Amino acid sequence: MTSENTLDDEDTFKILIATDIHLGYLEKDAVRGNDTFNTFDEILKCAKQNQVDFILLGGDLFHENKPSRRCLHSCISLLRKYCMGDTPILFDVLSDQAVNFSNSKFPWVNYQDENLNISIPVFSVHGNHDDPTGADGLCALDLLSSAGLVNHFGRSQSVERIEISPVLLQKGSTKLALYGIGSIPDERLYRMFVNNQVTMLRPKEDQDQWFNLFTIHQNRSKHGATNYIPEQFLDDFLDLVVWGHEHECLINPSRNEQRLFYVTQPGSSVATSLSPGEAVKKHIGLLRVKGRKMNLQKIPLHTVRQFFIQDLVLSEHPDLFNPDMPKVNQRVEAFCQEKVEAMIEEAERDRLGNPLTPEKPLIRLRVDYSGGFEAFNATRFSQKFVEQVANPKDVVHFIRQKEYKAKVKGEEGVDFGQLLSHSSTEGLRVEDLVKEYFLTAEKTVQLSLLTEQGMGKAVQEYVDKEEKDAIEELIRYQLEKTQRHLQQRGVLTEEEIDQEIRRFRESKKNTAEEDEEVQVALNRAKAHRIERGEDLDLSDEPDVSMDSDEDSAPPPPTRGRGRGGRGRGRGQTTARRGRGLFLSKIYSLMRKGKLYLCMYILTTAFVCMCGCVLCVNVFVPVCLGAAEPKPAGRARSQKASVVNPTQGRNIMDGEWLLCFSNLSVCVCIIVLIYYSSSIPPSFSSLHSAAFLAPPQRPSRGAVAAKSYTDEITIDDDDSDDVSFVKPASRPTPASRPTQRTTSSSSSSRRGSQSQSQSYRGVTFDDDDDEEDFDPFKGSSRSGRR
Repeated sequence: MTSENTLDDEDTFKILIATDIHLGYLEKDAVRGNDTFNTFDEILKCAKQNQVDFILLGGDLFHENKPSRRCLHSCISLLRKYCMGDTPILFDVLSDQAVNFSNSKFPWVNYQDENLNISIPVFSVHGNHDDPTGADGLCALDLLSSAGLVNHFGRSQSVERIEISPVLLQKGSTKLALYGIGSIPDERLYRMFVNNQVTMLRPKEDQDQWFNLFTIHQNRSKHGATNYIPEQFLDDFLDLVVWGHEHECLINPSRNEQRLFYVTQPGSSVATSLSPGEAVKKHIGLLRVKGRKMNLQKIPLHTVRQFFIQDLVLSEHPDLFNPDMPKVNQRVEAFCQEKVEAMIEEAERDRLGNPLTPEKPLIRLRVDYSGGFEAFNATRFSQKFVEQVANPKDVVHFIRQKEYKAKVKGEEGVDFGQLLSHSSTEGLRVEDLVKEYFLTAEKTVQLSLLTEQGMGKAVQEYVDKEEKDAIEELIRYQLEKTQRHLQQRGVLTEEEIDQEIRRFRESKKNTAEEDEEVQVALNRAKAHRIERGEDLDLSDEPDVSMDSDEDSAPPPPTRGRGRGGRGRGRGQTTARRGRGLFLSKIYSLMRKGKLYLCMYILTTAFVCMCGCVLCVNVFVPVCLGAAEPKPAGRARSQKASVVNPTQGRNIMDGEWLLCFSNLSVCVCIIVLIYYSSSIPPSFSSLHSAAFLAPPQRPSRGAVAAKSYTDEITIDDDDSDDVSFVKPASRPTPASRPTQRTTSSSSSSRRGSQSQSQSYRGVTFDDDDDEEDFDPFKGSSRSGRR
């Protein structure tokens, strides 16, 4: 690093770097409403005083996606005040500006506009707070760009491939390639980096003479499985990366030893959350670039409101209070008050000699009251400091530390505690746990036949869908396939067998064949479940799940005093609850969309009852009439009037046939009830394939099929380099092996139908379906451009 005076010449770029200004944050607050505007004023004033060539913003200039009129008015006024003037611009733009600013109505840098008089150009990418939205894909930066105040670059509209074309600048003999990419959902950008769909274009001539500066606005620290962008994803020809979005000020350049570039993280200029990362002193950077050398000077911000945070663990002070002491809450509250007053005094001392610093600081005391303590009234406590702090509503914050079990080492030395220490907010799945297990396990417990991805999917099916036979069928199918492969190869010795098995296993990794094997195993497991009669879901319990479908696993039977419960139930027999059983089955089938079964049962019932009624009311009277002699003429009525009433009681006259017919009606209804509860699975599957209409919403089976197609597969071997393989397209259901049993074929037809329905009119968000896997072992990434 050389001194500032020797760098300030006609060949030196002077760039002011700032990120995450968040204009308009709490603009309606009586105390903190002007904080962001005052700090932005200080940043622009610093740029003008240091006579910088341009200002580089790393995203989130605005806090809201649709900033208020006051916020826009203040921003435009400040930019016009400091960035417009007669000062000449001493650098030139060499790249194709129509490509760099293709989304603008005026595709050229603002200082070259003949209608504007710009003294300090501002280059900025958009962040996640002010990203483009709506049908036209506009953001607040586009308004400033159309007004000629900001040069909005680094915007990509493609979701399949990103090509980052640099803005090529030259000042004297120094050449600067300015790369930038606006905020993109981290999961999507992570997947695109893995699939080599992000390309950074480089100048064709004199590539080694350009200083490559890259601006990015993404998660830098790992917040989840793929909810961040690792530094190893970036190209190694970069010289300096300006990282936005992270609010902690880490402005001193840190060197990435694998990619050999430097990373600076200026952080935010306003505290938007009362967290420890925001308590670090706020700075902006003054970057000087001459040739391939750089110098970064950090400049403290004086208009930023002071923020002090402290943690207090009550269980660490047993000499002062314990949960069994009388009036322990009053003691704790008094102790917390002393801590807050001490932080306020410290803020007063630091503010001396800095008239630009706001008077009231931000104070946060986090109290860990685990261990039997109780929380006192935080609102009443905070009201004591209304005139002293800027956040009187949330001075104290109570937390309770979760009690984690000690990490237990497995027999093979696997740290299970580390594997299970992830919080639920990270989106960790069972499939990811399986992968992490085999990554951290020793070589003696690694898989020999199965791949980590296949085993993970089988375990995922077992956990999510209770597919009990998924793991067993996957192992059995893979064993059969490996045996056939060995027989075809004709290997004999044990060493050759081991080598061939390893070679055969590695050849299937991250290919369509691997997905096909998993799907075949799942189809076999479903076929076994159908053969056991577990796929009909015709239990006695009412179905309370609104999302269940044909392929979902039946809910487990409830215990206790439920109507269909086991154990100490009331023990009703099937005959005593016949009508309730029949109606509950009809109701359950209608709720689950099985209208074809309802129509079948009701039609059969209607036909049987009509036949019985016809038998009772038509054939029986005919038989009775045929058994009696018919009197002729008027004698019939006369005889009928003088008949002895006791003659109707004679069973030989035919009334026994009426009694038998009525009894047959009851028997038919009872038989119908039990017949409806034992419909054969093959008939149900046949009607399902023939009459089931496409559902209006995707079923769980369709979602599972989609997730297999869009999963990211990463080829990880024992070498230091990591290669990323793009997954092949999923084979069609027609290419799968044909099942031998009838029930298995019906299950395959139902599975293929579910997949076809899922592709007709239902789209899925691929961003939510990622793998929790960190593929960085080596020092470089394959496919380097």
